[in-house]
Amino acid sequence: MLSDKLQDALNGQLNAEYYSSYLYLSMAAYFDSKNLSGSAHWMRVQAQEELGHALKFYGHIVDRRGRVTLSAIQAPPTEWKSPLAAFQDAFKHEQKVTAMIADLVKKADADKDAAAGIFLQWFVTEQVEEEKQTDEVVQMLKMVGDSAQILMLDAQLGKRE
Repeated sequence: MLSDKLQDALNGQLNAEYYSSYLYLSMAAYFDSKNLSGSAHWMRVQAQEELGHALKFYGHIVDRRGRVTLSAIQAPPTEWKSPLAAFQDAFKHEQKVTAMIADLVKKADADKDAAAGIFLQWFVTEQVEEEKQTDEVVQMLKMVGDSAQILMLDAQLGKRE
């Protein structure tokens, strides 16, 4: 069984994952409004991934005879100065999530909860990938700047599965 303290922390992360999905869906809407359908697709795929992450937390809490509690999801931003600014925000957000996961690992260790620790290792590995993917796009956008090459990059981002 989960301790109350760890259950509360896992519920907090579950809700944070829902916010992440909401944030990426808002970014997708921004890109759609700019006719950057490839970038919008990339963000919709990311939003779906985040929903999956939330459901993993949900499942773990239930499997451990815990109680899932959902809270209000804060409204995400809806505008960005540029595609680069949106992806930079996505990268910063992933860095924040990485820190949140690391904090959960520490809490699981403090509770001597091996099952939670093992569960969280998947997210530790996932966050390396999440940061890498968003940073790669940030670096490419920095290279192309405001040139027409952004349209070629947008087409490439639309191929994400």
